[in-house]
Amino acid sequence: MIAGLVTGDLLAAALAVALTAKLAPATSWGAWDGGLAVLALTVSLHACLGIYGCWGPCPIDRLRLRAQAALLLAVMAGLALAVWKAPDNLMTALLLGAALFVIGYYTEALVRLFLMRTGLWGAPTILVGTPETCIAMARRLLREPKLGLRPVGLISNRLDESGAEEAPVPVLGGLADLARLSGLAEVVIVTAADLVPAQGRAAVSLSEVRAPHVVVSENAGGLPNVGLHTRNLGGAVGLEVRFDLFRPGHLALKRWIDLAVTVPLLALAAPLILVLALAVKAADPGHAFYRQRRVGRDGRELNVLKLRTMYADADIRLREHLERNPAARAEWERFFKLKDDPRVLPMIGQFLRRSSLDELPQLWNIVCGGMSLVGPRPFPDYHMASFDPGFQSLRVSVPPGLTGLWQVSSRSGGDIDVQQEEDLFYIRNWSLWLDIYILLETFPAVLTSRGAR
Repeated sequence: MIAGLVTGDLLAAALAVALTAKLAPATSWGAWDGGLAVLALTVSLHACLGIYGCWGPCPIDRLRLRAQAALLLAVMAGLALAVWKAPDNLMTALLLGAALFVIGYYTEALVRLFLMRTGLWGAPTILVGTPETCIAMARRLLREPKLGLRPVGLISNRLDESGAEEAPVPVLGGLADLARLSGLAEVVIVTAADLVPAQGRAAVSLSEVRAPHVVVSENAGGLPNVGLHTRNLGGAVGLEVRFDLFRPGHLALKRWIDLAVTVPLLALAAPLILVLALAVKAADPGHAFYRQRRVGRDGRELNVLKLRTMYADADIRLREHLERNPAARAEWERFFKLKDDPRVLPMIGQFLRRSSLDELPQLWNIVCGGMSLVGPRPFPDYHMASFDPGFQSLRVSVPPGLTGLWQVSSRSGGDIDVQQEEDLFYIRNWSLWLDIYILLETFPAVLTSRGAR
């Protein structure tokens, strides 16, 4: 596994060096024979920052660590150029760092995907505690292999035969066998509730755990679970919690970043939008663009710009289709989307929806301030009404986004419960790194049409 990650980094570093040599003037970078030094520094920095462990840093933290390593390498390369080459070519070093960051991120993603499919990714993990909690945690870890924890078994009492059959991993034994069995894994996860003394004795004693890494698990409820910090409170453990999205100035910073990225992006995308608009008009008479009413920030009405992907009489077609097809009605009520949608224009409509290019005009919504690059997607009234009032209030407290966490993970494959869970995660755990992570994940999600309808 480590060899695969290192190989991916060496390949990414070599590509970054080659790209920099191609784009930078030959007198500055092409003549500088520091390619091998870049490869060696890349691997050394990533090893020091803990990137070669498959567990520990979550995907968002891994992104942050990669950015730190790329910045350090750019600084070192810049100093080398300043001392041994031309100081006026220090932009070459920044180009190298940016190329290494982006190429390295996607290279690691490909390596990780290969390792997951071959069963080589993830630290062997044993779950300890009550049966219900262990089974739920095992299913979550199996559903999210990117976390780098591969459940191999659970240790629990009070698990009958029917419960053992429901467990997605083998039952290794009871709590009496904890000291012997826990040494079989690299990581042991213990539920916090089982560490609380009941009737004078806790169900699980950490002194009996023999694994090198022990994680105490707690269902955090409404708490953020990225970037938490522990605090020593004497005999108690404290968790420092920050809701960064609502801290003073952070939404303003997010707005400035949106403008810095979106304005040049809209200028570049304008010719493509024009060509797609002409294709829509050729497929079906009428306006190529349309404004769809969505719920914006603070519940205000937001007119979302889109390229038209449906027939002009789409509402009538949908109503008649749902009346004739009960299965389609059930699908619509669960997802508010249809796998086989009779409203979609043939060819151009299907292409725009699968590629998400119909969303490109929303760059103008971002420039005007109604939307952000990243955030919960703006939904129509009928979709918002399906959520509970408390979540609706929280969801509209932040700007809606062109892309979001739901779009890069489940997309149309997630029902309203999944949508709520992932939007809550975004709002509670927001950081600039999370926004960058979602933006980077958006490109492969769109290119592969993962879950799009």
